[in-house]
Amino acid sequence: MRDSIVTSEILAPYAQALMSLAESHQLTERFGQDVGFLLELLDSSDELHEFLASPLVQAEPKKAVLRQVSGEQVHEYVLRFLMILVDRGRIIFLEGICKQYQELLRKLNQIVLAEVKSAVELSDAQKDAIRQRVIDITGARQVELATSLDSELIGGVIIKVGSQIIDASLRGQLRRIGMQLSSAA
Repeated sequence: MRDSIVTSEILAPYAQALMSLAESHQLTERFGQDVGFLLELLDSSDELHEFLASPLVQAEPKKAVLRQVSGEQVHEYVLRFLMILVDRGRIIFLEGICKQYQELLRKLNQIVLAEVKSAVELSDAQKDAIRQRVIDITGARQVELATSLDSELIGGVIIKVGSQIIDASLRGQLRRIGMQLSSAA
């Protein structure tokens, strides 16, 4: 429940404000690239994440580091947005705000995110087949795949799109067969 409160009361308004700014200047895709860059930066550096989240570090050093690490990579408006987050003590939520912005951008572009877990690395043909299946189910124009390996899967895939889960794993198939056999007995 706490996560949904954080999402609705903190992350969503800031992400929506960033989206409104992007739309008013026709920069939605550029801002999407910028937040992707920021997410990669946070993901690759635990030190940066901890530094920005630390209540012991004052605002000015945080701003200086953000200016330095973003350099020319992010648009001036996104950099100003980051400075506002620091000033308001909300920089700790940067990762969530960026993810929320990406979700808004996907909705705007009619793109869905499909989280795919598989036992082995998927080939390009398999990824294309999954994309097509998700397009058929959702009616989206495009599908972004977030793939991960799950060593507990015997084979097959588990696809999650929003709250919908498509279990095409061997474990799931065996479970369904077991349920059918037990209900037939």
